[in-house]
Amino acid sequence: MIKKTLAAFVLSACMSLAAHADPLSYARYDQVRTTDLYLDLKADFSHKILSGYAELTLNWIDKSARTLVLDTNELNIAKVQVLAANGKWTAASFMLDKLDVEKGRALRIALPFQPQKVRVYYRTAPSAAALQWMSPEQTMSGKRPFMFSQSQDINARSWAPIQDTPAVRFTYSARVDAPAGLRVVMSAENDQQSTGAGGWKFKMAQPIPSYLLAIAIGEIEVRNLGPRTAVYAEPARINAAAYELADTEKMIDAAEGLYGPYRWERYDMIVLPPSFPYGGMENPRMTFLTPTMIAGDRSLNDLIAHELAHSWSGNLVTNASWKYTWMNEGFTTYVTTRIVEKLYGAEFAQMQQQVEQEQALASLATIPAAKQALATRGPDTDPSVYADGSLIYPKGAWFLHTLEQRAGREVFDPFLRGWFDSHAFQSATTDQFVDYLKKNLLDGRPEIMSASELDEWLYSPGIPATAKREASPRFAAVDTQRTAWLKGELPTAQLDAKNWVALEWMHFLNDIDGKATAAQMQELDQSFGLGKSGNNEIAYRFYLSSVKAGYNVREPLGKFLMSVGRRLYVVPLYKALLANPNEKDWAKTLYSKARSHYHPITQVAVDKAFKKQ
Repeated sequence: MIKKTLAAFVLSACMSLAAHADPLSYARYDQVRTTDLYLDLKADFSHKILSGYAELTLNWIDKSARTLVLDTNELNIAKVQVLAANGKWTAASFMLDKLDVEKGRALRIALPFQPQKVRVYYRTAPSAAALQWMSPEQTMSGKRPFMFSQSQDINARSWAPIQDTPAVRFTYSARVDAPAGLRVVMSAENDQQSTGAGGWKFKMAQPIPSYLLAIAIGEIEVRNLGPRTAVYAEPARINAAAYELADTEKMIDAAEGLYGPYRWERYDMIVLPPSFPYGGMENPRMTFLTPTMIAGDRSLNDLIAHELAHSWSGNLVTNASWKYTWMNEGFTTYVTTRIVEKLYGAEFAQMQQQVEQEQALASLATIPAAKQALATRGPDTDPSVYADGSLIYPKGAWFLHTLEQRAGREVFDPFLRGWFDSHAFQSATTDQFVDYLKKNLLDGRPEIMSASELDEWLYSPGIPATAKREASPRFAAVDTQRTAWLKGELPTAQLDAKNWVALEWMHFLNDIDGKATAAQMQELDQSFGLGKSGNNEIAYRFYLSSVKAGYNVREPLGKFLMSVGRRLYVVPLYKALLANPNEKDWAKTLYSKARSHYHPITQVAVDKAFKKQ
């Protein structure tokens, strides 16, 4: 590091951060914004690091500013250069702030003028929060290592020095060196014919926020699904993945019919190793997916519909900070249901809506009232008051379904498409959406929703009493059987469940959790083979209910937790095991073996559960 510190640099470093809106970023994007990013990196699997440089193209907003502030976390900064007027790169002074456990460190670069480009030479840490480096033993073939990223929410700063906030959008390109025999893919244009000679090269022409910056490296094959869709996966999984995702092109057509053209050119997907902590990550042009969605019968394709829906709600129009996450996830959950309905029918979509609504209502018992509102008024200064991440999906969708039901689709669909069109490739706030909603829908049709009800949906806890609840006749039939079965009035063998779809089984299992006996869970297993279900949503719910009922599912559950790393499954299962005195010691032994197979994000969550014991 160049240790020279100018007086102006020190003054800038001490300035209040109140002037910018995102409390989770150090970046002063009110002064300067990144418009383009170029990454030149080398992947070193032996040391578990990426090294090279990031070149940022800048748009200076404040003509008096002389400091560039970037977000970093565990990055080792070697040097910083700026592009001078004569075309030469010259050294720049910089300093790193003290470490903040959540936000990392601000990288403050002192500048004698306002350069168009800045280069930061760096390397990542083996413990980078965004990156998981997997040994060959952790992959399907057992022959080659694998690495993948997960940048959302604020982990992009652990593998690139950037303005890590959804308020800033930039185009990017990259060149990445990787070991022979491994393919590199990114959330950008991927050349299927490339061999990686001279480095793997990428270009993203559409501006994205930093959390959509993504990379994966491994033994990866590609299979085209349609004219603008393909799936990437490990060789042993490519056939199953291609079969499961065959309807993707139809989903794009359905979404375009509702919300306008798909603006990202291609929609490719990669099915990652099991340790991927989420169901999916909507990285543009390369959605990252968990293998747990591969059920063999395409019964979990609503996950694909959800990640595709983000191509409009989230990727195209992005929450301006994580305070407004409901605008990404609530909108996307709503759009998902509309896509699913167009492909699979109204009956299926109604069941999905009811599941979402029941999840929303059930979650209220465990979420503090202060975190039940979709949005909060006032400055975005305290992340602790953000809405609960699990509630914003169904509650946000329920709000939009309410508007749709009252306005009618012939009115609401053009309204929502207009929102996407008019704010395309922009970051937006709740206030901006409310202004648009009033001007383009409610002012001319006040009977749709009053100002007080709108406020209740957005800023109050719970679900408004005016909310209409979906009531699927198929679920009603399941409810009748479940009630009789739990009371012992209907033998397990007489459950009329052989033709149930996955949603019906999920609905049934959701409502026996903590109510069924060990004997009943054993009978379910023997009659319907739920412990061996290829549908991981069904298997997860069965294991969870079994642990709580005291039915011994150690053998299949142990295999499940050793091979599945999706946080949505892993964390509740360990919590249930720890809450059962007979399973606590076994859970500890299992986790000691399984922990290294999980992504760091999942490890942190499970570690917390064990520490509470």
